[in-house]
Amino acid sequence: MLRKLASQLLFSLMIAVAYASTVAAAETDFYKNRTLNIIVSTDAGTGYDIYARTIARHWPNHIPGNPTIIVQNMTGAGGLRAANLLYNVTAKDGLTLGLVQSTVPFEPFFGNKSASFDAMKFNWLGTPSQEVLTVIVWHTVPVRTLQDAQKRGLTLAATGGASTPAFYARVLGSLLNIPIKLIAGYKSQNDVFLGMERGENDGSAAVFYSTLKVNKPDWLSEKKAIPILQYGGAPDPEIPNVPFVMNLLKNAEDRDAMEIASAPLQVGRPLVAPPGVDPDRIKMLRSSLEQTFKDPGYLADCAKQLIACDSALSGEAIADIINRTYKAKKSVHDRLVEIYEKREE
Repeated sequence: MLRKLASQLLFSLMIAVAYASTVAAAETDFYKNRTLNIIVSTDAGTGYDIYARTIARHWPNHIPGNPTIIVQNMTGAGGLRAANLLYNVTAKDGLTLGLVQSTVPFEPFFGNKSASFDAMKFNWLGTPSQEVLTVIVWHTVPVRTLQDAQKRGLTLAATGGASTPAFYARVLGSLLNIPIKLIAGYKSQNDVFLGMERGENDGSAAVFYSTLKVNKPDWLSEKKAIPILQYGGAPDPEIPNVPFVMNLLKNAEDRDAMEIASAPLQVGRPLVAPPGVDPDRIKMLRSSLEQTFKDPGYLADCAKQLIACDSALSGEAIADIINRTYKAKKSVHDRLVEIYEKREE
């Protein structure tokens, strides 16, 4: 009996190995001498573009067949132009992928009619980083804590009433009872920063801590800009004394709302393949991307460019975050949509 069982197990193992070898050979044959395109939904030179080109330099080393990877830029509608193309037009062969803004997977959740795709049907491959946003105030503003902000209120800057900083300002104001006045219309974050220095505004509700370290290191070392809150998938260990918003929320529905609002920060800079690509090919692309994110050469390249690559996330984890978002309770969904649609000018 034991011999028979052992024989059956050995046969099953041989079949599994043979199948895996066949799949690997097929994928090697498919990508060999091919060009794989990554469509980035932002302009050249942006953070998303820099990450895409860094990945493109190292990913071929881990893809069977060692294809050439070309990065192309397609801007428009906050990333929706590229996402709609990938979902509705692009061939489902795994030769055209995308790297899109973190907000893109969640646009249908908020009822954006320009998003003609089902985010849960995309094949999410992975992200090189997750992000932590901070609420910062200029040092001349008499606010050092959340309690100070709740008592005094804040005048925060944003590039537009529908921008990410404006959305998060409204979310945080609602969940943490902070009186917030928005000044929208700044052309860029650099203009927001200049406005802080001039005293035009108190600060911003959405500044990447990783960006602040690179672009304004003196602001932190000289305490010109004071981070008073942080939020995202997890707190940044570099700023342990800055309160993490999820630790401040006691109401379960408030926590659910903040978790969903923070979902774009968790998915970071997601790479995606169209729906309908062969599942074995998706499995290989996910696996090879994970290997790339651990590659010493890739990590050294990131360090050289001063970009954060130490919090990568798998495609399966991204898909789980997106699926949980779309399965949120109706009351939480409606609350966030109401905040999203309140476009202050």
